[in-house]
Amino acid sequence: MDREAAGGTLVIGGGFAGGYVARLLGKRGATIVSPENFMLYTPMLPEAASGTLEPRHVVVPLRMMCPRAELLLGHAVALDAKAQRVQVETGEGLFHVHYRDLVVALGSVSRTLPIPGLAEHGLGFKSLADAIYLRNHVLLRLEAAVAASSDAQLRRELTFVFIGAGYAGVEALAELSDLVRDALRYYTPLRNAPQRWVLVDAAAKILPEIPRGLGDYAAGQLTRRGVEIYTRTTLESAEPHAVALSNGERILTSTLVWTAGVRANPALSKFGLPLDDRGRVLVDSSLRVEGHMNTWALGDGARVPNAATPGESDPPTCQHALRQARRLAKNLARGETRLYRYRMLGQVATLGRYKGIADVLGLKLRGFPGWFVTRTYHLYQLPLMSRRLRVVADWTTSLFFRRDIAELSMLGHPQRLDP
Repeated sequence: MDREAAGGTLVIGGGFAGGYVARLLGKRGATIVSPENFMLYTPMLPEAASGTLEPRHVVVPLRMMCPRAELLLGHAVALDAKAQRVQVETGEGLFHVHYRDLVVALGSVSRTLPIPGLAEHGLGFKSLADAIYLRNHVLLRLEAAVAASSDAQLRRELTFVFIGAGYAGVEALAELSDLVRDALRYYTPLRNAPQRWVLVDAAAKILPEIPRGLGDYAAGQLTRRGVEIYTRTTLESAEPHAVALSNGERILTSTLVWTAGVRANPALSKFGLPLDDRGRVLVDSSLRVEGHMNTWALGDGARVPNAATPGESDPPTCQHALRQARRLAKNLARGETRLYRYRMLGQVATLGRYKGIADVLGLKLRGFPGWFVTRTYHLYQLPLMSRRLRVVADWTTSLFFRRDIAELSMLGHPQRLDP
């Protein structure tokens, strides 16, 4: 079945980059191909995992976010650049979607390494499903600790190991440790039981992307909370209830969380576009794919040169994806090929309840001011006023009530109806 892309523009990927391109095109219209009908606001994922935010509130329905765009729920499986059409696989069958301009924004996936046992025993932290699963897993560890038959098993269930000390790893660990601390109020046998939180990274320090002073502050805050930080250390292997580190330590644990970076979506290799050695689509400074007149790419899955920082490409962050989307939408709407240039405004991260760090326009904030600026920035970037109000309501509720500790892993798995 053949169909035409709305407004002549086809956007492959409904994540942060693709969703914003379609939104900013406005009345010009577009057709979005996405396997999900929502855009995930990933900076708020740690708070969704810890229960501070309702998980549905950190996603934005694409039909609400992009009311002028059409949505085709499915996967792009092939590209015919000469015929200017993309083959899309949906639940209803295959479609051929013809376009005038093609925007490729497939994003990234977790970057994993061939470490023995990682695929079988590691937990990812990239999607909303990952966040919900991790929250349920952590709460189940508390239940297992209550039922532990030995001190060794108790310590194992209350030991949590995070591999990767970038934004995702640090924020996820901080939020989940807050969840456990709040939950233990209701687990009387565990109130005096020792917890162990371990953060591991191959770099020389945690949060290597931010200024050293703020990184040192973050490390100090986590250390004061009892977090063990191992830098210049890697994961050697994983077992069902243990991990081995490159420093020779073997840690008994039932929780291994992998947050060690991302890589371009491997589906990009299907389209015959030029890729770099990391699998990212090669584009010029106007976001046009090299060698393709009417094909554009942006976001985590593209190697985007920045005219403001010659010789460098943008890092895979929401901040840069949004600025790329703004430039590309203007170019498409006006028929221009103006260069993309953007100087980063700053970097922010939360460190759990009322603690954070922020480097905004050279102003370095830590503690409560850093936490407040981080939350304010993310709230401002979240599209749709209705979503912002829901998030504010969740934050306000968390000031007066403790986190919910219901473990809901049965959701999505209804019991069969017996005859």
